[in-house]
Amino acid sequence: MESRYLDDLIVGDRFTSGGMTLTEAEIIDFAFRYDPQPFHLDVNAAAESPYGGLIASGFQSIAICFRLFIQTGIFSQSSIGSPGLDELRWLAPVRPGDTLRSIVEVLEVRPSSSKPDRGIARLRYLAVNQRDETVLSFIGNNLLKRRPF
Repeated sequence: MESRYLDDLIVGDRFTSGGMTLTEAEIIDFAFRYDPQPFHLDVNAAAESPYGGLIASGFQSIAICFRLFIQTGIFSQSSIGSPGLDELRWLAPVRPGDTLRSIVEVLEVRPSSSKPDRGIARLRYLAVNQRDETVLSFIGNNLLKRRPF
């Protein structure tokens, strides 16, 4: 997909990524490294948890959602980071075998008043599974370059 700059974005624009399927091994490996809770790490303990089975860390789901969007290449020429995320919600568990894709909508485009070469795009990120269930949502404040003239 063609790279976009802040000036190219219009409120309401929507972008959809390809999908990624999570394996049990990937879920356990991430949990071991970053979120070592029993329902992410241990199949037997997870079966006895309120989730009734192994689930991915919410932090892993966020990282995958963001990665899938970045891999579209939409901001390959313009991204210069982010001052943060807002309104993060984990809405449904992600299980081994689930395939996630990202749907991203432009909510606001705001050129910087102090640095004319950049601005902020507020984007709503959704991670959606193979059953079209939204499993997480957040608003990303993406710091983007403006189109060079």
